[in-house]
Amino acid sequence: MHIRDARDDDWAAIWPFFRTITAAGETYTYPRDIDSGTARATWMLRAPGHTVVAVDGDGTVLGSAKAGPNHMGPASHIATASFMVAPEAAGRGVGRALGEYVLSWAKGEGYRAMQFNAVVQSNVRAVALWKSLGFEVIGTLPEGYRLPDGSYTGLHIMHRVL
Repeated sequence: MHIRDARDDDWAAIWPFFRTITAAGETYTYPRDIDSGTARATWMLRAPGHTVVAVDGDGTVLGSAKAGPNHMGPASHIATASFMVAPEAAGRGVGRALGEYVLSWAKGEGYRAMQFNAVVQSNVRAVALWKSLGFEVIGTLPEGYRLPDGSYTGLHIMHRVL
């Protein structure tokens, strides 16, 4: 697996799993019916943001991550990031590799910490991954996320010093 900067033409490979993941409505705060143009505008960041893809030896896109400042101005020294792994690539270490890459990138860019604003509490695989990479849950918004079945779960705010 190789991680590289995302190119404009990578969107054609990212969009199918982006659409599948967001339509499932279990892990992201994006609208379940988000269209490709809106999704692309939110995912394919320009500087100071950064979007990457993880690809296998054939060049198949296995997942993607985006990172950049969590806020503007005097809070721009704290990074944030989002990650998506193609369902068919789950369990192959793609999320961990993207997480490690983004943490290293953010530190190299001079960010002092990374904060995830909305990790769905019931997404136990993601919560466990981020904890294993040194993140802590610093707060939870009770019932901050409505699942597709109409039930609610919390949204964790996770943080890690770089």
